[in-house]
Amino acid sequence: MATPDSPYIRPGFFMTRLINPVVRRTGVTTLLAVPGRRTGDLHTTPLGKPFEYVSDRYLVSGRGQTQWARNLRAAGRGELRTHGVSEPFRAVEITGTEHDRILAAYREALGRAVKGYFERIPDPADHPVFRIEPLATNTPA
Repeated sequence: MATPDSPYIRPGFFMTRLINPVVRRTGVTTLLAVPGRRTGDLHTTPLGKPFEYVSDRYLVSGRGQTQWARNLRAAGRGELRTHGVSEPFRAVEITGTEHDRILAAYREALGRAVKGYFERIPDPADHPVFRIEPLATNTPA
């Protein structure tokens, strides 16, 4: 469970002030929409596409105990938005050996793109993993 001092790599100024606003507006990437754990207000975060492993899809927080991961843990549900299509889902946090297996596959698949995150936060337990379980048919966003 995340605590105020839980490992978290904040995105830099360039990512938060330039890249993320552009990708939010243009729809070139998947957005995660999840209710805030304190206010319940919907927050959107640009993410890459969900990680596919065996026959399931996962959201992996390479940056550690991020705000989106904490919110998703508290809400237990979210929505993926891609190209005007909204996909509501139930989020199941993965732990134990299944978590370690998925995280190892994620690191292998993404390689250098995530290597720095795992060098800065080496404990696998500090990288939340959530399985996406669809709730209903896709609807327009």
